[in-house]
Amino acid sequence: MSLAVGVCLLLGGCSGGVLDPKGQIGADERSIILFATAIMLIVVLPVICMAVAFAWRYRASNRDATYTPEWAQSTRVEAVVWLVPCAIIAALATLTWISAHRLDPYRPIASAAEPVTIDVVALNWKWLFIYPELNIATINEIAFPVDTPVDFRITSGSVMNSFFIPELGSQVYAMAGMETRLSLVAGEAGSYEGISANYSGAGFSDMKFRARAMSPTDFDRWVEDARRSKRPLEVEAYRALEQPSRSAAATYYSSADPHLFQAILHGCLAAADPCQSSEMKR
Repeated sequence: MSLAVGVCLLLGGCSGGVLDPKGQIGADERSIILFATAIMLIVVLPVICMAVAFAWRYRASNRDATYTPEWAQSTRVEAVVWLVPCAIIAALATLTWISAHRLDPYRPIASAAEPVTIDVVALNWKWLFIYPELNIATINEIAFPVDTPVDFRITSGSVMNSFFIPELGSQVYAMAGMETRLSLVAGEAGSYEGISANYSGAGFSDMKFRARAMSPTDFDRWVEDARRSKRPLEVEAYRALEQPSRSAAATYYSSADPHLFQAILHGCLAAADPCQSSEMKR
Protein backbone atom coordinates (compact mmCIF):
# COMPACT_ATOMS: atom_id res chain seq x y z
CA MET A 1 0.00 0.00 0.00
CA SER A 2 2.74 2.44 0.94
CA LEU A 3 4.52 1.68 -2.35
CA ALA A 4 1.34 2.45 -4.33
CA VAL A 5 0.86 5.71 -2.45
CA GLY A 6 4.49 6.68 -3.11
CA VAL A 7 4.15 5.96 -6.84
CA CYS A 8 0.96 8.04 -7.02
CA LEU A 9 2.66 10.96 -5.28
CA LEU A 10 5.61 10.79 -7.67
CA LEU A 11 3.37 10.63 -10.74
CA GLY A 12 1.35 13.55 -9.39
CA GLY A 13 4.41 15.73 -9.99
CA CYS A 14 4.14 15.00 -13.73
CA SER A 15 0.91 16.98 -14.15
CA GLY A 16 1.21 20.37 -15.78
CA GLY A 17 4.63 19.67 -17.29
CA VAL A 18 6.32 18.00 -20.23
CA LEU A 19 4.72 14.63 -19.38
CA ASP A 20 1.24 16.17 -19.49
CA PRO A 21 1.21 17.71 -22.99
CA LYS A 22 -1.66 19.78 -24.33
CA GLY A 23 -0.55 20.07 -27.94
CA GLN A 24 0.89 18.18 -30.89
CA ILE A 25 4.52 19.22 -30.36
CA GLY A 26 4.39 18.48 -26.63
CA ALA A 27 2.84 15.05 -27.26
CA ASP A 28 5.54 14.14 -29.78
CA GLU A 29 8.27 15.23 -27.38
CA ARG A 30 6.74 13.19 -24.54
CA SER A 31 6.80 10.12 -26.81
CA ILE A 32 10.51 10.69 -27.43
CA ILE A 33 11.23 11.00 -23.70
CA LEU A 34 9.31 7.82 -22.88
CA PHE A 35 10.85 5.85 -25.76
CA ALA A 36 14.39 6.94 -24.86
CA THR A 37 13.80 6.07 -21.20
CA ALA A 38 12.35 2.66 -22.05
CA ILE A 39 15.16 1.71 -24.40
CA MET A 40 17.84 2.75 -21.91
CA LEU A 41 16.17 0.61 -19.25
CA ILE A 42 17.13 -2.40 -21.40
CA VAL A 43 20.61 -1.95 -19.90
CA VAL A 44 19.78 -0.43 -16.54
CA LEU A 45 17.26 -3.00 -15.28
CA PRO A 46 19.29 -6.14 -16.10
CA VAL A 47 22.40 -4.59 -14.51
CA ILE A 48 20.52 -3.81 -11.29
CA CYS A 49 18.99 -7.31 -11.22
CA MET A 50 22.31 -9.01 -11.92
CA ALA A 51 24.11 -6.98 -9.25
CA VAL A 52 21.67 -8.33 -6.66
CA ALA A 53 21.56 -11.86 -8.11
CA PHE A 54 25.34 -12.23 -8.34
CA ALA A 55 25.87 -10.93 -4.82
CA TRP A 56 23.34 -13.47 -3.53
CA ARG A 57 24.50 -16.45 -5.59
CA TYR A 58 28.23 -16.00 -5.00
CA ARG A 59 28.03 -15.12 -1.32
CA ALA A 60 30.61 -16.80 0.89
CA SER A 61 28.08 -19.12 2.54
CA ASN A 62 26.78 -20.58 -0.75
CA ARG A 63 28.77 -23.79 -1.30
CA ASP A 64 26.80 -24.72 -4.43
CA ALA A 65 28.04 -21.81 -6.56
CA THR A 66 30.62 -22.72 -9.19
CA TYR A 67 34.11 -21.60 -8.21
CA THR A 68 36.27 -20.74 -11.26
CA PRO A 69 39.16 -18.53 -10.16
CA GLU A 70 40.93 -18.92 -13.53
CA TRP A 71 37.94 -17.74 -15.60
CA ALA A 72 38.91 -14.84 -17.85
CA GLN A 73 36.97 -14.87 -21.13
CA SER A 74 33.43 -15.44 -22.40
CA THR A 75 32.47 -14.75 -26.00
CA ARG A 76 28.78 -14.67 -25.11
CA VAL A 77 29.32 -12.11 -22.34
CA GLU A 78 31.49 -9.96 -24.62
CA ALA A 79 28.85 -10.09 -27.35
CA VAL A 80 26.10 -8.96 -24.99
CA VAL A 81 28.29 -6.25 -23.41
CA TRP A 82 29.09 -4.71 -26.79
CA LEU A 83 26.15 -5.47 -29.08
CA VAL A 84 23.32 -4.39 -26.78
CA PRO A 85 24.75 -0.88 -26.10
CA CYS A 86 25.57 -0.48 -29.80
CA ALA A 87 21.99 -1.40 -30.71
CA ILE A 88 20.65 1.11 -28.16
CA ILE A 89 22.92 3.87 -29.46
CA ALA A 90 21.85 3.11 -33.05
CA ALA A 91 18.17 3.27 -32.06
CA LEU A 92 18.64 6.55 -30.17
CA ALA A 93 20.67 8.04 -33.02
CA THR A 94 17.95 7.16 -35.52
CA LEU A 95 15.27 8.62 -33.26
CA THR A 96 17.32 11.78 -32.74
CA TRP A 97 17.88 12.26 -36.47
CA ILE A 98 14.22 11.80 -37.38
CA SER A 99 12.76 13.83 -34.52
CA ALA A 100 15.31 16.66 -34.86
CA HIS A 101 14.03 17.29 -38.39
CA ARG A 102 10.36 16.59 -37.77
CA LEU A 103 10.23 18.75 -34.62
CA ASP A 104 12.51 21.52 -35.86
CA PRO A 105 11.22 24.62 -33.97
CA TYR A 106 11.67 26.70 -37.13
CA ARG A 107 9.46 24.34 -39.12
CA PRO A 108 5.89 25.66 -39.61
CA ILE A 109 3.12 23.42 -38.32
CA ALA A 110 0.85 22.15 -41.09
CA SER A 111 -2.69 23.37 -40.44
CA ALA A 112 -5.71 24.71 -42.30
CA ALA A 113 -5.87 27.53 -39.75
CA GLU A 114 -3.95 30.75 -40.36
CA PRO A 115 -1.09 30.94 -37.83
CA VAL A 116 -0.88 33.66 -35.19
CA THR A 117 2.45 35.51 -35.03
CA ILE A 118 3.78 36.63 -31.65
CA ASP A 119 7.04 38.52 -31.14
CA VAL A 120 8.67 37.66 -27.81
CA VAL A 121 11.15 39.89 -25.96
CA ALA A 122 12.81 38.67 -22.75
CA LEU A 123 13.40 41.50 -20.27
CA ASN A 124 14.54 41.71 -16.64
CA TRP A 125 12.41 40.01 -15.29
CA LYS A 126 9.32 39.85 -17.42
CA TRP A 127 8.17 38.86 -20.89
CA LEU A 128 7.00 41.34 -23.52
CA PHE A 129 4.74 39.95 -26.26
CA ILE A 130 3.92 41.87 -29.43
CA TYR A 131 1.21 40.83 -31.92
CA PRO A 132 2.42 42.54 -35.12
CA GLU A 133 -0.62 41.52 -37.18
CA LEU A 134 -3.11 42.63 -34.51
CA ASN A 135 -1.21 45.76 -33.41
CA ILE A 136 -1.44 44.96 -29.68
CA ALA A 137 1.09 43.95 -27.01
CA THR A 138 1.06 42.40 -23.55
CA ILE A 139 3.27 41.78 -20.55
CA ASN A 140 3.41 38.29 -19.01
CA GLU A 141 0.33 36.97 -20.83
CA ILE A 142 -0.42 35.63 -24.28
CA ALA A 143 -3.53 34.16 -25.86
CA PHE A 144 -4.22 32.24 -29.06
CA PRO A 145 -7.00 30.09 -30.53
CA VAL A 146 -7.06 26.33 -29.96
CA ASP A 147 -5.81 24.18 -32.87
CA THR A 148 -4.16 27.23 -34.43
CA PRO A 149 -0.38 27.26 -34.99
CA VAL A 150 1.49 30.01 -33.17
CA ASP A 151 4.70 31.32 -34.76
CA PHE A 152 6.98 32.88 -32.16
CA ARG A 153 9.84 35.20 -33.07
CA ILE A 154 12.06 35.45 -30.01
CA THR A 155 14.82 37.81 -28.90
CA SER A 156 16.10 39.40 -25.71
CA GLY A 157 16.32 43.01 -24.64
CA SER A 158 18.71 42.01 -21.88
CA VAL A 159 20.78 38.92 -21.02
CA MET A 160 20.27 35.48 -22.57
CA ASN A 161 17.10 33.75 -21.48
CA SER A 162 14.98 30.74 -22.48
CA PHE A 163 11.32 30.74 -23.52
CA PHE A 164 9.43 27.63 -22.42
CA ILE A 165 5.78 26.52 -22.13
CA PRO A 166 6.24 22.97 -20.73
CA GLU A 167 2.78 21.66 -21.62
CA LEU A 168 3.13 22.80 -25.24
CA GLY A 169 6.78 21.79 -25.68
CA SER A 170 10.13 23.02 -27.01
CA GLN A 171 12.15 25.53 -25.03
CA VAL A 172 14.07 28.01 -27.21
CA TYR A 173 16.74 30.50 -26.18
CA ALA A 174 16.21 34.26 -26.33
CA MET A 175 19.46 36.11 -27.07
CA ALA A 176 20.14 39.82 -27.53
CA GLY A 177 20.88 40.71 -31.15
CA MET A 178 19.60 37.35 -32.40
CA GLU A 179 16.19 36.11 -33.53
CA THR A 180 15.17 32.54 -32.81
CA ARG A 181 11.86 30.97 -33.80
CA LEU A 182 9.41 28.46 -32.44
CA SER A 183 6.16 26.95 -33.71
CA LEU A 184 3.64 25.54 -31.22
CA VAL A 185 -0.02 24.57 -31.18
CA ALA A 186 -2.47 23.89 -28.33
CA GLY A 187 -4.87 20.97 -28.77
CA GLU A 188 -7.24 21.93 -25.97
CA ALA A 189 -8.37 25.07 -24.22
CA GLY A 190 -6.66 26.00 -20.98
CA SER A 191 -4.29 28.32 -19.17
CA TYR A 192 -0.71 27.06 -19.24
CA GLU A 193 2.29 28.29 -17.31
CA GLY A 194 5.19 29.74 -19.23
CA ILE A 195 8.58 30.07 -17.60
CA SER A 196 12.11 31.27 -18.04
CA ALA A 197 14.28 28.16 -18.31
CA ASN A 198 17.64 29.91 -18.11
CA TYR A 199 18.99 31.68 -15.03
CA SER A 200 19.08 35.42 -15.65
CA GLY A 201 19.64 37.08 -12.31
CA ALA A 202 17.93 37.87 -9.03
CA GLY A 203 14.37 37.98 -10.39
CA PHE A 204 14.65 34.81 -12.47
CA SER A 205 12.30 32.73 -10.30
CA ASP A 206 9.46 35.23 -10.80
CA MET A 207 9.87 35.45 -14.57
CA LYS A 208 6.68 33.60 -15.47
CA PHE A 209 3.74 34.20 -17.79
CA ARG A 210 0.38 32.68 -18.73
CA ALA A 211 -0.33 31.14 -22.13
CA ARG A 212 -4.09 30.99 -22.67
CA ALA A 213 -5.52 28.74 -25.37
CA MET A 214 -9.14 29.55 -26.12
CA SER A 215 -11.88 29.33 -28.70
CA PRO A 216 -11.71 31.74 -31.67
CA THR A 217 -14.63 33.72 -30.25
CA ASP A 218 -12.98 34.06 -26.84
CA PHE A 219 -9.70 35.01 -28.53
CA ASP A 220 -11.41 37.82 -30.48
CA ARG A 221 -12.90 39.03 -27.20
CA TRP A 222 -9.46 38.92 -25.56
CA VAL A 223 -8.00 41.03 -28.41
CA GLU A 224 -10.77 43.59 -27.97
CA ASP A 225 -10.06 43.72 -24.23
CA ALA A 226 -6.42 44.52 -25.01
CA ARG A 227 -7.41 47.26 -27.46
CA ARG A 228 -9.66 48.87 -24.88
CA SER A 229 -6.74 49.38 -22.51
CA LYS A 230 -5.94 52.76 -24.17
CA ARG A 231 -2.27 52.23 -23.30
CA PRO A 232 -0.01 52.39 -26.41
CA LEU A 233 3.37 50.69 -26.46
CA GLU A 234 5.79 53.14 -27.97
CA VAL A 235 9.51 53.73 -27.51
CA GLU A 236 9.26 55.60 -24.22
CA ALA A 237 6.91 52.97 -22.78
CA TYR A 238 9.35 50.27 -23.82
CA ARG A 239 12.26 52.08 -22.17
CA ALA A 240 10.27 52.08 -18.94
CA LEU A 241 9.74 48.32 -19.34
CA GLU A 242 13.49 47.83 -19.72
CA GLN A 243 13.95 48.72 -16.07
CA PRO A 244 14.25 45.57 -13.92
CA SER A 245 11.11 44.57 -12.03
CA ARG A 246 9.83 41.42 -10.34
CA SER A 247 6.45 39.68 -10.47
CA ALA A 248 5.11 42.10 -13.08
CA ALA A 249 1.33 41.88 -13.45
CA ALA A 250 -0.24 41.00 -16.79
CA THR A 251 -0.61 44.24 -18.74
CA TYR A 252 -2.33 44.98 -22.06
CA TYR A 253 -1.28 47.59 -24.62
CA SER A 254 -3.90 48.87 -27.06
CA SER A 255 -1.34 49.39 -29.81
CA ALA A 256 2.29 48.56 -30.51
CA ASP A 257 4.79 50.27 -32.76
CA PRO A 258 5.15 47.95 -35.80
CA HIS A 259 8.91 48.54 -35.89
CA LEU A 260 9.54 47.90 -32.19
CA PHE A 261 10.57 44.25 -32.35
CA GLN A 262 13.06 44.83 -35.15
CA ALA A 263 14.45 47.87 -33.33
CA ILE A 264 14.96 45.80 -30.16
CA LEU A 265 16.49 42.98 -32.17
CA HIS A 266 19.02 45.27 -33.87
CA GLY A 267 19.69 47.46 -30.83
CA CYS A 268 18.31 50.56 -32.52
CA LEU A 269 16.50 52.24 -29.65
CA ALA A 270 19.19 54.75 -28.66
CA ALA A 271 18.14 58.26 -29.73
CA ALA A 272 21.37 58.90 -31.63
CA ASP A 273 21.62 55.42 -33.15
CA PRO A 274 22.08 55.72 -36.93
CA CYS A 275 20.26 52.43 -37.58
CA GLN A 276 17.08 53.70 -35.94
CA SER A 277 14.28 54.15 -38.44
CA SER A 278 12.39 57.41 -38.70
CA GLU A 279 9.23 55.68 -37.53
CA MET A 280 10.96 54.70 -34.26
CA LYS A 281 12.09 58.28 -33.57
CA ARG A 282 8.65 59.76 -33.23
